Amino acid sequence: MTMTDYKWSDEAWEAARPVYEAITRLPFVVELAAGTLPMEKFIFYLSQDAIYLKTYCRMLASIASRADDREITETFLTFADDCVAVENAMHADYLSRYGNSATEGPSPSCLLYTSILASQVSAPVEVQAASILPCFWVYYKVGMAIAASATKPNPYQAWIDTYSYPGFDESTRRAIEMCDRLAAKASPELRRRMAEVFVLATKMEWMFWESAYNLEKWKI
Repeated sequence: MTMTDYKWSDEAWEAARPVYEAITRLPFVVELAAGTLPMEKFIFYLSQDAIYLKTYCRMLASIASRADDREITETFLTFADDCVAVENAMHADYLSRYGNSATEGPSPSCLLYTSILASQVSAPVEVQAASILPCFWVYYKVGMAIAASATKPNPYQAWIDTYSYPGFDESTRRAIEMCDRLAAKASPELRRRMAEVFVLATKMEWMFWESAYNLEKWKI
């Protein structure tokens, strides 16, 4: 690979790789693949994820409104309209059958993650776009890894299918492409900030799954 082939996303993923690898070792992920994850923990996770997605949808729309590249704008509007709708349908199916545990609102980890994302509206749009990328990329990588090793039948097959189906693959590739497109015109300092927030958001993905496994509550 020549230097001209090297993209911002290559650097960002290498920086976040240790966090991703730690995610694949989380009890939540391991037990979900085995089909042994307690349903209580999964429903807690989905309930918190439903809260998270409200902010996530707004951030996708915000990026679309701030981008000065028409293709980026149209891409992020599509993400806001279509990609999250698929997740919401899966959430609704599980939560209608097993109930919703988010009666007390966001957990500490959920609130921290959504606050980090929301704070990026005052950052350059390049940084804001990088902050939402782990929700595509990490979920796709985890979904594919689980799909390859999951026990069948699996009570979480609908979740596995959501994050390993070809359409989500294409959306992930498109999101990476759009971030690379923004990074290509950015200064070295701005690309550094993009990588930093990408790693931070990947760490928040780790915290989100870990907090769900522990049924995280407010201590006061």
